[in-house]
Amino acid sequence: MSGHSKWSTIKHKKAAVDAKRGKLFTRLAKEISIAAREGGGDPAFNNRLALAIDKAKASNMPKDNIDRAIKRGTGEIEGMELAEITYEAYAPHGVGLIIEVVTDNRNRAVADLRHVLAKNGGSLAESGSVSWQFTRKGHISITEEVDQDELFMVAAEAGAEDIQFGETTEIYVDLDYFQAVQQALKDAGITIDEASLIYDPNNPVELSTHELVQVMRVIEKLEDLDDVQNVYSTLDITDEAIAEMEAA
Repeated sequence: MSGHSKWSTIKHKKAAVDAKRGKLFTRLAKEISIAAREGGGDPAFNNRLALAIDKAKASNMPKDNIDRAIKRGTGEIEGMELAEITYEAYAPHGVGLIIEVVTDNRNRAVADLRHVLAKNGGSLAESGSVSWQFTRKGHISITEEVDQDELFMVAAEAGAEDIQFGETTEIYVDLDYFQAVQQALKDAGITIDEASLIYDPNNPVELSTHELVQVMRVIEKLEDLDDVQNVYSTLDITDEAIAEMEAA
C-alpha cells in the first residue's frame, strides 16, 4: 500500500496549485454531482455524497459551489450530462492503471486518454485485464498531529486493516468497516482530512528509479486531463523516485 500512500502525498502538495487553476474545484464538483445524481441530494442518506462533500470542504471549496453541484446532480438546476466511466490501461514497463473519468463527452475523454498513453509508451486495455490486480478499499488521510497509540487503537478496534504514520497518516479499510472506522475516529475527536474509495494494488511492481519516474510522469499527464478524476497504479513508489519528481 506504500505506493498509493506516497503518490497521494505528492498529489496533496499539487492540490494548492490545482486549486489556483480551478481544476481541483471542477473535479470536486463533478464528484459531488455524480454522487447526488446516483443517491440523492441528502448526505445523511447518501454516504458517497457525504464523502464527496467532506473532500470538498477539506479543499476549502466554497459552500455555494458545493450546493450548486448537488443541485446539478439532482436536476434542480440545469447542467451538463455527466457520465462516470472507469478505464483500464497499461503504462510503460507493464504497470497497470485504473483511470476514473467523469465527462460530458465520452469520445473526447477516450481520445485524450489514447493520445497521452500512446505518446508515452502506454495503451488502453480490455475491461478486466487490469482490475484483477487491485482491491477496492476505503482510504482515510489525517494531517493533524495525533497520539499514534490512541489513533492506532481506535482505528484498529473499529476494523482498520492497515495504518501508516508519516507526514500524513494513511489508514486503509475493508469496505465493510469503512463507515465504522470514520465514525470511531470522529467520536475520538480526530479530524479526518479526506476519506475516499480507492483501488489498492495487490502486488505493487518494483522498478528502477528511472523507470518509476517515467511512469509517474505518465500518470501526472493523465491526471492533468480535464475529464480524469483519479488514476491508480500497480507501482511500488520509492522515496528516491519521489525526491527526483519533487526536484524536477
